[in-house]
Amino acid sequence: MAQIGFGGSCYWCMEAVFRSIRGVSLARSVWFTASLAPEPSEGVTVTFDEDVIDLQSLIHIHLSTHSCTEEHALRKKYRSAVYVYDSTQAVEAGECLQRLQVLFPQPIVTQVLEIDSFRTADVSIQDYYYSDPGKPFCCQRITPKLRILLREFAAYVDPARQAVIESQDSGRND
Repeated sequence: MAQIGFGGSCYWCMEAVFRSIRGVSLARSVWFTASLAPEPSEGVTVTFDEDVIDLQSLIHIHLSTHSCTEEHALRKKYRSAVYVYDSTQAVEAGECLQRLQVLFPQPIVTQVLEIDSFRTADVSIQDYYYSDPGKPFCCQRITPKLRILLREFAAYVDPARQAVIESQDSGRND
């Protein structure tokens, strides 16, 4: 199993996206620090099976489910990043970002940062979406990201998770 980290939006949103993907065995909400970005920022650690899903696909999903081309006032708390564990991962992630840039009309602001440390968020907020997907925040903020996942990356979605997402969409009127 391989491990990588992602930051970009709130950790509840990212955790739900990555927990929905086949081949991901664990996605945990955390606070990351990196030598080039020492201020803590929300993110997720992702443990995945490279035989089921590769790093480039995970990065593509990540870029597509948050505002990866936008600088905004909350970027310190919601840093757009791929958090790597070593220099080999850093090179691979950087190459993935370069290859994927052609899919986005604006420059990607996502950074590749080597993890200094991370602190796991409180256990009571882990698995936030799947513990109660009907919560207002889930419906308003997380489900729209999961719709993108279903629309653009359906082949990667775990069927059991897809059923939960679709059950939240059944009452939609748009």
